Amino acid sequence: MLAYTLKRILATLPVMGLVVVFVFLLVRIAPGDPAAILAGDYATPENIQKIRTGLGLARPIHVQFALYAGNPLRGALGQSLHSQMPVRQLILQRLEPTVALAVSTLTFAVLLAIPLGILAAWRMGSLLDRAVMVFAVGGFSIPIFWLGFLLIYVFSIRLDLLPVQGYVSFHEGLVPFVKHLILPTLALGMVYMALLARVTRASVLEVLQSDYIRTAAAKGVPSLGLLFRHALKNAAVPVVTTVGVGFALLIGGVVITESVFALPGLGRLTVDAILQRDYSIIQGVTLIFAFAYALVNLVVDLSYTLFDPRIRY
Repeated sequence: MLAYTLKRILATLPVMGLVVVFVFLLVRIAPGDPAAILAGDYATPENIQKIRTGLGLARPIHVQFALYAGNPLRGALGQSLHSQMPVRQLILQRLEPTVALAVSTLTFAVLLAIPLGILAAWRMGSLLDRAVMVFAVGGFSIPIFWLGFLLIYVFSIRLDLLPVQGYVSFHEGLVPFVKHLILPTLALGMVYMALLARVTRASVLEVLQSDYIRTAAAKGVPSLGLLFRHALKNAAVPVVTTVGVGFALLIGGVVITESVFALPGLGRLTVDAILQRDYSIIQGVTLIFAFAYALVNLVVDLSYTLFDPRIRY
């Protein structure tokens, strides 16, 4: 296990290197000039060129990449082109809302989707099974921003039960903290929950139709014993894989959700940086998201042996 863990950690290093190169090139081939944005609408070409030189954007592309690639190795992410603040500091300031939203969404989706998927597979063809499938298809098809605005209209404007937008830190009170997270969690969690419920149902249903399950049932093993002692553990690997893969969906949804509900997190920071063509922030946030995704995938891979003893590394 230790050797496999080290191999998986080493395998993520080339991936992170490719992410660094891809992000660096992507933000520079995108249309728009940060120097022109900072200079304003009435700036002369000389003023724009002066700003480009001051920001280091007039240097050759390979020189810019060498300076940029060295920052993560030193534990730094550079400086914002717009505010001249360290990117690391800006990320730390916006980290709490994003982490809170991600944790609440994961908790909400996992605690509800997995039991629903299990029940739907256990009662295949019943009204509950059909309702879960309708929810899975509908929930995965509804855009997050549309669902977010619908929740705001119903629960904030019409019923006046929850705040429309904004974020309150946990340190300022548990009740306002939870109230400001309910609607964003519902909007983002519905998509993730629909995907997880559908995969859980399919995985459990496939295991329940296996030969060893029918043999155990023929020997008189109780129904609940078949489900909890034999089926669930063998069906867990695809479910855990979906939890890890769905983390990418969660990252993309965070950007949209934070924009809809005006949460001052990393997603909102990314959108503002894109509009301002702030290369340093875009690259820094993307690296953080890529590292988090690689870490989640590593944990998922290592968890396989806990659910399926046939897997040995």
